[in-house]
Amino acid sequence: MSTSELAAQQLVRRCDPDTLGVEDTSAVEGMGPPLGQPRALASLEFGTEIGGNGFNIFVMGATGTGRTSVARMVLEEAARRQPAPPDWCYVHNFADPLRPRALSLPPGRGTSLRRDVDELIKNLNSAIVSVFESDEYQARRDEVLKQYHEQRHKELEDFEHEAEEAGFTVGRGPAGLVVAPTKEGEVLTPQEYAALPQEERAALERKREELQERLMDILRRSQRSEREAREAVRQLDREMVQFACAHLIEELIERYQELSEVVSHLQAIMTDLVENVAHFRDGEERTMPMPFPIGVMMQERSPYDRYRVNLLVEHSESAGAPVVHEANPTLHNLTGEVEYQTQMGALVTDFTMIKPGALHKANGGFLVIDALTLLRRPYAWDAITRGLRSQEIRIESLGDQFRLVSTVSLEPEPIPLHVKVVLIGTPQLYYLLYQYDEDFRKLFKVKADFASDIDRDSDSERAYLAFISRVCRDKTLPPFTAAAVARVIEHGSRLAEDQGKLTTRLMDITELVQEAAYWARKREAERVEPEDVTQAIEQHIWRSNRVEERLLEAMRKDVLKVDTDGMAVGQINGIALIPLGDFSVGRPTRITARTFLGRAGVVNIEREVKMSGPIHDKGVFIISGYLGQKYALDKPISCAISLGFEQSYEEIEGDSASAAELFALLSSLAEIPLRQDLAVTGSVNQHGVIQPIGGVTRKVEGFFETCKVKNLTGTQGVLIPASNREHLMLSSEVVAAVEAGQFHVYTMENLDDGLELLTGMPAGEPDETGQHPEGTVHGAVQRRLSHFAETLKEFMGSHGEDEAEEE
Repeated sequence: MSTSELAAQQLVRRCDPDTLGVEDTSAVEGMGPPLGQPRALASLEFGTEIGGNGFNIFVMGATGTGRTSVARMVLEEAARRQPAPPDWCYVHNFADPLRPRALSLPPGRGTSLRRDVDELIKNLNSAIVSVFESDEYQARRDEVLKQYHEQRHKELEDFEHEAEEAGFTVGRGPAGLVVAPTKEGEVLTPQEYAALPQEERAALERKREELQERLMDILRRSQRSEREAREAVRQLDREMVQFACAHLIEELIERYQELSEVVSHLQAIMTDLVENVAHFRDGEERTMPMPFPIGVMMQERSPYDRYRVNLLVEHSESAGAPVVHEANPTLHNLTGEVEYQTQMGALVTDFTMIKPGALHKANGGFLVIDALTLLRRPYAWDAITRGLRSQEIRIESLGDQFRLVSTVSLEPEPIPLHVKVVLIGTPQLYYLLYQYDEDFRKLFKVKADFASDIDRDSDSERAYLAFISRVCRDKTLPPFTAAAVARVIEHGSRLAEDQGKLTTRLMDITELVQEAAYWARKREAERVEPEDVTQAIEQHIWRSNRVEERLLEAMRKDVLKVDTDGMAVGQINGIALIPLGDFSVGRPTRITARTFLGRAGVVNIEREVKMSGPIHDKGVFIISGYLGQKYALDKPISCAISLGFEQSYEEIEGDSASAAELFALLSSLAEIPLRQDLAVTGSVNQHGVIQPIGGVTRKVEGFFETCKVKNLTGTQGVLIPASNREHLMLSSEVVAAVEAGQFHVYTMENLDDGLELLTGMPAGEPDETGQHPEGTVHGAVQRRLSHFAETLKEFMGSHGEDEAEEE
């Protein structure tokens, strides 16, 4: 028999505090979070330094491995080595007001431009008010108006004299000025006019029409003269504004002369100011005319507002490229939006209400987003991929895309996009996106893979020491003694489920450090001792193991039937692992097998009632393969075998019970009892080799707890795969029980090893004819199967094939 019993020191890997070389963590220099992640760090460095489109980064790893904090640390270091990106502003587009212009300025110049333009507006208002209130302006304006007024008045006066000499007068009627006949200075009444002879009336009418036509010519010339007067005044206004304001804008143009887009905008301001001088004559209180009647009822706005600068993003205080972490990546939070105000039932907006998104803020640097959160936000993923493909930021509204009625809205000029997007997510999410999203494959070519564990050696143990020291300093916790640090290191291996590994899920380690410090403070200690760490671990388990305690109570009362002593045929203790969030329960489960004459082969009861998963079903099929290879080389297996998990009311999944199922099956076939004081875990292949399984530590502890509530006898134990030996990190209680001989942990390499330990009989080796000797397990199985075959043959011979099938 090649099963071996593990000694107590093999069940856990201790950490010697003396190897840490310190008394406590107070004198240890802290370290950054990248604990044992050389592959991920190299990938992040590569992703931050390589140019070209599509080399965005996906940081993949389990939650708590420090993936986000490490990524941000690397990104911030890379950002410091890069130049600060330009500032971006939106300004009014005088050629097309619905398409605001985007201006790019060197870092910090956006702030100064906004400040200078605000100051310019104040100075323009002062200058314009002053020039229109000046005596010079009033004199020149009066002179222009007087010239046109006198000319119009004289022409009308001369016409009136001529009309009087012809017996007519000029009066105002419903349609304006009209010519009417007179007699002795009085306008003829209709009756008087009708009493005149026909010839005289005709002569008066011809003269009246002639004079009326001349009057209309005079009025038309007068209107034209009035328009010329208004235009002359407007030209005077332009000249005065040009004179008063040109030097103010020219000073600003000279200050920004190297920025052609800014110069062009300032020149456009000067042109607009001159062309729309009437809006500025009365100072800021005057409002701009609105294109719709409702505009006069809306909130009044200064005509100078359209000259202002909407500073979208600025980098005046940036020492390098920006690193932006967007926690809520909605469409508008990513691409920005045009806000609206509701006034009198109408929505109004302008370029000053354009708000930046995370892409604007991170432009020229790095944008960090949680991948799952991004995918949960409607249209956000499309916005990111569209921006990265087109390399521009286009502000779009969902309302504009899905509205049923076309409305007018702003369409801000797109801004060129140069950003590295860094997504944070799990490996499963990465592979799903890579498989099903073509854009993802093209745009996220760099993968930074964070491992969930690292090799445990002296360097990694000292790295744990430095990390714990850093946590203590950052969170103002009492220092940990070397022995307490060693206890944390041991727990790190337990979380990694490997004596040769340490977990890199530093969130879990940080929580343990905080909880241990809590218990140390509870006893008013100045330092954290190993007992505090142990108490923190035990209290964490106690807060989570209510279900386990209920299961143990049910086993103690024999409600859940599990035998921990004696022998039984076709019955064995398997161990199921029940995950409960951050805690797992190892629950012993009775597995039974029954064999009888038939042709059904192995019947998996759980599969028949659809209570087993595909991996468990695969394990049962592997059992059938083992049986066929072992016992059916010269004759078919002529029996039916049923396998079942007793008192199981949930789905069974996984193949970790396949070895136990095969042991129960062979016990039933051979009619040889199995030890009930042992529990078995492990999978088996078709050659009978025992393979490793997961959760071995909690499974061993689960059976130990069951034996403890049903009384330890000193013979109880667990049989595990030999390849799981390095994965054991058992609790101190279990290790102490093993050391005292109250509990045992055995390992097996193949199925025969387990058979011999469970039955107390040799498994048996076949001779040259393939027959197994008597007094062995395989021999008993072989003889039972031969008996089944002969019985079935006789039965079929006496009843016939069809009749036998029916029966």
